[in-house]
Amino acid sequence: MLKIENLCKSFGSIKAVDDISFEVKRGEVFGLLGPNGAGKSTTISIISTLLPPTSGEILFEDNSIFKNPKNIRQKLGVVPQDIALYPTLTGYENLKFWGNIYGLKGTELKKRISEVADIIGLNGRLKDRVEKYSGGMKRRLNIGSALLHKPELLIMDEPTVGIDPQSRSHILDTVLGLNAQGITIIYTSHYMEEVENICSRICIMDEGKIIASGTQQELVELVKEKTQINIKLDNINEDLLNGFKSINGVFDAKIFEDMITLYGENGDTMLAEIISKVSEQKSKIQSIDVQKPNLEAVFLHLTGKALRD
Repeated sequence: MLKIENLCKSFGSIKAVDDISFEVKRGEVFGLLGPNGAGKSTTISIISTLLPPTSGEILFEDNSIFKNPKNIRQKLGVVPQDIALYPTLTGYENLKFWGNIYGLKGTELKKRISEVADIIGLNGRLKDRVEKYSGGMKRRLNIGSALLHKPELLIMDEPTVGIDPQSRSHILDTVLGLNAQGITIIYTSHYMEEVENICSRICIMDEGKIIASGTQQELVELVKEKTQINIKLDNINEDLLNGFKSINGVFDAKIFEDMITLYGENGDTMLAEIISKVSEQKSKIQSIDVQKPNLEAVFLHLTGKALRD
């Protein structure tokens, strides 16, 4: 559906987007994950035809968006990171304004506003002025404004910044619901858990570059040896520690007071052997905790820094 090829964008000597390439397939939720300043919003602005690239190409349905921007604009909805609403107008008036921008009028516009209000859960508050809305309600109305013309591709740039957990959960459910209706979604975030929960494929960006891409499972495979198993035991000795180290897939084992921590490839496949070794030493497991690697671990492994640094 969308193909980005060798995209670059420089502001003076600063390379905000540095030769990136990726493809968004029709019907998926595609995640752009990275810290603030990684180049996600600049990339989104170029895809939205709001910002020209320094070099590179973007194809939408096999046509260049720079040669024919009208094609993508008609089928694209954009939820910007900043709230794009008029605070002194009501929720209904805001939706009506944006609907008019998209060319909707009369009965068709009223019907679509009602449908969108149901999607974002604001039907009972559309008569209130936006300045009276909570942060989460403003975010939801911001999303609604991008849905009025029934876009085929929806870009959501950090749509949950600065809101409470309940509103964040509602927005994530909305994203999944829209995708279930057939809308292709590009979702940018620096919240690892959001991207893990809703995205089928992910690109991790840092300093303008794509440093890794693939499904969540494919990315986690990059750091599969980072699985950590914490075992609290009633009796710890060197024979037990050495027994753990001999298990296939275990890279290291260390004692921390009344706990042994193992580092290995796959915690699930090692559990049976761990229990067997404990039984041989006539020890008892008091608790066991398997901490599998996640996208945060992938980012740390590739960059040497935390995702939100």
